Amino acid sequence: MDFARYRTLDGLAMAELVASGEVKPAELLAAARERAAAVNPKINAIVRPMDDIADRRLNEELTGPFAGVPFLLKDLGQDYAGVPTSAGCRALADRTATEHSTVVQRWLDAGLVIFGKTNTPEFGSKAITEPALWGPARNPWNPAHTPGGSSGGSAAAVAAGIVPVAGANDGGGSIRIPAACCGLFGLKAGRGVVPHGPADAEGGTGLSTHGVVSRSVRDTAAMLDLLAGADPYAPYLPAEQPPGHYLAETGRAPGRLRIGVRVTSALNPTPSPDAVAAVEDASALLAELGHEVERVEPVVDERALATDFLTYWFVKSARLVAEAREVRPGDDGFETDTLITAEMGRSTSAVAVARAVERWHGYTRALVDFHRSYDLLLTPTLAREPLRIGEIATAARERAAGTLMVRLRGGALLRRLGLVEKAVLANLGWVPYTQLSNMTGRPSMSVPLHWTAGGLPLGVQFVATLGGEGTLLRLAAQLESARPWFDRHPPEAALTTGS
Repeated sequence: MDFARYRTLDGLAMAELVASGEVKPAELLAAARERAAAVNPKINAIVRPMDDIADRRLNEELTGPFAGVPFLLKDLGQDYAGVPTSAGCRALADRTATEHSTVVQRWLDAGLVIFGKTNTPEFGSKAITEPALWGPARNPWNPAHTPGGSSGGSAAAVAAGIVPVAGANDGGGSIRIPAACCGLFGLKAGRGVVPHGPADAEGGTGLSTHGVVSRSVRDTAAMLDLLAGADPYAPYLPAEQPPGHYLAETGRAPGRLRIGVRVTSALNPTPSPDAVAAVEDASALLAELGHEVERVEPVVDERALATDFLTYWFVKSARLVAEAREVRPGDDGFETDTLITAEMGRSTSAVAVARAVERWHGYTRALVDFHRSYDLLLTPTLAREPLRIGEIATAARERAAGTLMVRLRGGALLRRLGLVEKAVLANLGWVPYTQLSNMTGRPSMSVPLHWTAGGLPLGVQFVATLGGEGTLLRLAAQLESARPWFDRHPPEAALTTGS
């Protein structure tokens, strides 16, 4: 199959061709590999090929809704037995998984042909994908810019046409941010819908969930159908849905929705004109489609939410470093930024962490109250266009000071010097909108409706109430029909010429 035809197909369309016998899985895999060979040297999306595994897979009888479709896993939280999961960390680069993650097994059961793992920042802790281990992933629309994070490698691979859909996960925006950066559709399911096991009960105390980034809404819906559902190791029993429920939602009208709009944020009171334009354009389109759209006041204390979010992430970083040191003792296997945030985590009292996590419920109550009046919350996904590679890299002087503080166990001093506040603004200032739905466990999505004058995507985000995945998918399908994006591709010159 030549690339021109391959690019016109989403995952379900590929599977339909395989089921009819018109196309063989080997042909699809060959097309995916050929495309990867052509563009991956430029975008650095795939960091761990799994060619032998994929070749053996072709000898199996493949069944399921995505039988024969090429697929990529994220190299974080999506374990494939016998293959290392690095989590973007040098200390874990050779750590081999002993069992499949639940979602990986479900993808295999669906007939997908997994042939590699994608780039991710160390421990998935940033909204950019620039790990020291693998080097930066780059945005296919302009390789000087980030594809976002932490599912940046997966988003870059899908946007560049290597695969139609790829594995991702989201603990603070890591599906929606890369989707917005790369012109893709990204849905984060609500808490407990998709199991996280078997190694963990849930990701990030309920912050994180697995999913995909895709070019078509129906691929994401079909993926949610196969990923959702009870698992014996899960701490929650999700509501039972009939087979194909989420995919069927994409064929239904959303009805007239009442949508509240927020453009500014306490962390970024002056989002870029493009971010404002993205929401204004989306609002106008929604009104044309018959929805009621109006501006609203802040739903929660946004600065407090960001601080509580980072408090938890600092402590989680400390835990992850401690666990990784059991694999590789010493500090050489970790990035300086990770060690600094881990030190901040170690200096945080248990009482402070407990209070921060308990405050999540207050944000949930505030969002529930908002949804009594509005079906959805609309915001930009990004406060500005995707950052340039290296734009928020920690300066050498700050790295040196941070390294000294780590050696001196000076986390408390780092906090008093205001570095927590600085970290909040640097890491969340350009993506201040996405953490709310993680902390409250609500479903949300990024829809690719806007491109900047310079040709970079910048999506808009919708947040729904608990159990609102169907509402999101119905609206996404309506928007996809009204403003199609599937056939909008990055310029080939950006992918095939020098920087």
